[in-house]
Amino acid sequence: MKILIIGGAGTIGKRLTSTFSSRGHEVIVAGRNSGTLQVDITSTESILKMYATIGDTDACICTAGTGYYGPFDSMTAEMMLPGLQGKLLGQVNLVLIGRHYLNPGGSFTLTSGIAAEHPARNGTCVAMINGAVNSFVLGAAQEMRQERRINAISPGLVEDSKDRYGAFFPGYNLVPMDKLVNAYLLSVEGAINGKILKVYS
Repeated sequence: MKILIIGGAGTIGKRLTSTFSSRGHEVIVAGRNSGTLQVDITSTESILKMYATIGDTDACICTAGTGYYGPFDSMTAEMMLPGLQGKLLGQVNLVLIGRHYLNPGGSFTLTSGIAAEHPARNGTCVAMINGAVNSFVLGAAQEMRQERRINAISPGLVEDSKDRYGAFFPGYNLVPMDKLVNAYLLSVEGAINGKILKVYS
């Protein structure tokens, strides 16, 4: 398969790139500042340019995007906008534009997160974004055509991200990276559609 991974140079993306490549797939890595192609998922024009350059694909995975962490009492709409434009609308736009480049039988795999169900302190914005990503997947899956599929992976606190995000999630069990990678494998190489694959421990 020809697989596009947006965020392929990140913590999760690097493992996915290595794993899918080792399984004989053609992997194309895209990112804001790294990868074979540069793409800004907050920009429709940038996404269009990326797909036009790559051409038809069999799978698109996105692990890019985050959201605002901070006290609810001082949170404003402006603070939420980068996450809404990136992790939410950016992933949505990857699907809306990418469906015209996805081969029949192909798949989209988006990334949400545990905060959709178990928000951490100061994580209201991220909880909202992750929940919206999940809901988009559930709705879109019903209307995909030509056996195309869409799923979301909802990771907990990944062991490789403990140093970066551990302070935000005290008491959360660490998710083994191998277990998380298997969820992406199931989404891409399996037959499931419209699923939120929760990998919380």
